Amino acid sequence: MGKKAEKTRAVAYLRTSSAANVGADKDSDARQRAAIQRYAKSTGYELVGEFFDAAVSGADPLEARPGFAALLDTLEGNGTRVVIVEDASRFARDLITQELGILSLIRRGVRVLTSGGDDLTESEDPTRKLMRQVAGAFAEYERARLVAKLRHARDRKRDRGERVEGRPPAHVLYPEAVAEAKRLRRASPKTGERRSYRDISAALAKAGLVTKAGKAFTATAVKRMVEGPASERSEQ
Repeated sequence: MGKKAEKTRAVAYLRTSSAANVGADKDSDARQRAAIQRYAKSTGYELVGEFFDAAVSGADPLEARPGFAALLDTLEGNGTRVVIVEDASRFARDLITQELGILSLIRRGVRVLTSGGDDLTESEDPTRKLMRQVAGAFAEYERARLVAKLRHARDRKRDRGERVEGRPPAHVLYPEAVAEAKRLRRASPKTGERRSYRDISAALAKAGLVTKAGKAFTATAVKRMVEGPASERSEQ
């Protein structure tokens, strides 16, 4: 008898939008779980984990969700490259949030599938490509708007003769890079060890998170990102 083919590993991601959906008497999470399990069984995926964000709005940034953060940690730790959700709205209801989250997973080589068989990370679909570009442009606009707002505030301080701080902090210029750097710096639940700032810099560059000049962040810059706004002197 030949060796049984090994199934592709996947993890499930569930989300409920309000506290009213959480509890033994509610079935939102049970419905999502059942749909994901049916799809995995019918398509040959082996579910090796489940991540659940309860009472989290679909418009909340994915990097701010504890369940999603734990999912990313697991994906990096065990090599799983498939995430299954009930439908796109469970992943993120807000379209911009959804596409920005999908972009972050695409950079990690991860596919996001729905229980209906849709591949949310499909890059050949012209509509999805357009929305992804719009999402990226929107994020860049938001960063530019925040930088301009800080610049105008500094100009007003100068006009009043007040002390003005230096460059905008990294959490304003590079919010995604800062969030990822802090996540990568967290201690391993198994060994208690932390990644070096140099290793984090390399991981950020690999994920496409670099300075506006297109260069990798230095280890010193990564350290300042992790320590917080008070000590940041971001690179440009």
